[in-house]
Amino acid sequence: MSSPSLSIPADSDRYDVVVVGGGHAGTEAARAAAAALGAGGRVALVTMEPARLGQMSCNPAIGGLAKGQIVREIDALGGLMGLAADASGIQFKVLNSSKGPAVRGPRAQCDKYAYRAEIQRLLAGTSAIDVIAGTVDEILRDAEGAACGVRLPPGAQHVSAENAAIERNCVGDTLAQSVFTRALESPHCAPRTLFARAVVLTTGTFMRALMHTGDAKLEGGRIGEGSAKGISTALRALGFELGRLKTGTPPRVARGSIDWHALKPALGDAVPTPFSDSSPNALPAARFPHLAQIDCRETATTPEIHALIRDNLSRAPMYSGQIDAECGPRYCPSIEDKIVRFADRDAHHVFLEPESLFTDEVYLNGVSTSLPADVQLPIVRGLRGLEHAEIQKFGYAVEYDMVWPHQIDATAETKRVPRLFLAGQVNGTSGYEEAGAQGLVAGVNAARRARGLEPVRLARHEAYTGVMFDDLVTRTPREPYRMFTSRAEHRLLLRADNADERLTALGASWGIVSPAQLHAFEARMQSKAAIIRALSEMREGGARLLDIAKRPDTDSNWLASRLETAIGTVSAALLDRVITDVRYEGYVARQQAEVRRQSEYDSVSIPEALDPREIRGLRNEAVETLARFRPRTLGQASRLAGISPADLTVVAMWVRKMRRG
Repeated sequence: MSSPSLSIPADSDRYDVVVVGGGHAGTEAARAAAAALGAGGRVALVTMEPARLGQMSCNPAIGGLAKGQIVREIDALGGLMGLAADASGIQFKVLNSSKGPAVRGPRAQCDKYAYRAEIQRLLAGTSAIDVIAGTVDEILRDAEGAACGVRLPPGAQHVSAENAAIERNCVGDTLAQSVFTRALESPHCAPRTLFARAVVLTTGTFMRALMHTGDAKLEGGRIGEGSAKGISTALRALGFELGRLKTGTPPRVARGSIDWHALKPALGDAVPTPFSDSSPNALPAARFPHLAQIDCRETATTPEIHALIRDNLSRAPMYSGQIDAECGPRYCPSIEDKIVRFADRDAHHVFLEPESLFTDEVYLNGVSTSLPADVQLPIVRGLRGLEHAEIQKFGYAVEYDMVWPHQIDATAETKRVPRLFLAGQVNGTSGYEEAGAQGLVAGVNAARRARGLEPVRLARHEAYTGVMFDDLVTRTPREPYRMFTSRAEHRLLLRADNADERLTALGASWGIVSPAQLHAFEARMQSKAAIIRALSEMREGGARLLDIAKRPDTDSNWLASRLETAIGTVSAALLDRVITDVRYEGYVARQQAEVRRQSEYDSVSIPEALDPREIRGLRNEAVETLARFRPRTLGQASRLAGISPADLTVVAMWVRKMRRG
């Protein structure tokens, strides 16, 4: 996994786009911005520890229900996440495979070190990106109030010797190792100013971050790394309304201390499904999957463990209220929360997920906790198969600052400060996938702003990414936002298998999809068209194969064998996509009709100069809601809580009046 070194410039300079943060949102933002800028563009990627670019902070997995669809969308738009997951996947599984195609979600258990190395290898191939070690404590603005750069304070770089040793042992001479070596030779950062035409903040869980394990408290958003303190102050000074959220992570246990073979296996798919259409040909030796495949294991909590947790709830800052945060993740709760909320249950599933092929670390999925170490150990050893477990890293909670997302537009640009974009957990979301998609949208729009072009948006019917942005800007989440298929009213249109049909041509028009990816997509569409023609023309017992394909009991392998006589071997994935299209064409047509009706509202822009207080006939609640959220279209306004159909009619009349002058 060797790779070229990224350029780390010695002097301050001017950039088209500066991206702050090197997690999933930041890496996608930097890649998308560099691609959208085109030849001659320059992007700075500022991160506290360059060796951890693309780090999987918590669960070593990518995808899942709805999240897998988002990864497919990132890939369809030329992003990194799907390629990296395919290159580092050690178990692949399509969730809900027995259910309808709208709710199936691809997921990959990944080697977290290989994933990080692959993200860095992919970034290293983009010469337009400079990686700069440091933190940001000030956002610069020009005379018109738009973001025009950032200031980096002096201070020590956050570099972990343990991190470098793992890199050397696991993945050899990687980009991360070379960046670490440079940082180690010069561990102190001089103050620095970076000027740019647009700025993207992807600060993750690091803004004024504190980590808690029982009474023990450390500054930092991740073990071994620091806290970004100045950026919260800078955002407040700009007038942004900040909140505080919390999240948690479970213990990591040494696999050698687990009675592994006594536990029930949690198996992956016999035939793995890649996230990226490019992976089977792009990976070394055109081999997929690239890494050896593993099994996970399953165990469960017990009534005795539940009693121990209840007896120590006051010592768990994640649960007891010791953490100064509004709330934690409802859909990925701590084990303390689960014991209290589901008091009638005497067991909760725990999945044992290896974090790497090269280390002994096992992630205990389902035991997120902030309890003190002296309680965590008996909890872990109370699990069947872990009676002699050795904990390598204790679980901990993190509290951090974020920006309430009603202050951004669906382009990821802030409404208060032009040319300043926010992406990832800073917007109150959770999950790698949600962060990566936001980063991609923020990156492409930052680049378009830098080039003087109009921003772009994804609508709810175009992508789960569009659903997420629309939810963020029309609602105020009170817990970290997580994507579910149930959030998408048009989910039959937003399947994982058709992400390229929805988005690749669009991404090419934005300049973020490579000619090679576009060409491969067009070739797939030609193959799909050939399959449809053959099914329409061929008959069996007087019936067209296309009509036979609509029957739920029709076997795809039988169809493939019949097609082979006419057009040769066909792609199983493309044939399955065609079968899905024809079986659900009636439902799809109805959803498309609904989309057309809603598009009438979504296509009407609300002028920024419109002051809701001046609109006569508008209820006070509607005035307050419109002033707070400042929707950019009538469609967004229609989805705001507190806006009635009558209110919307009044707003539409005033919009038309303003346009007539």
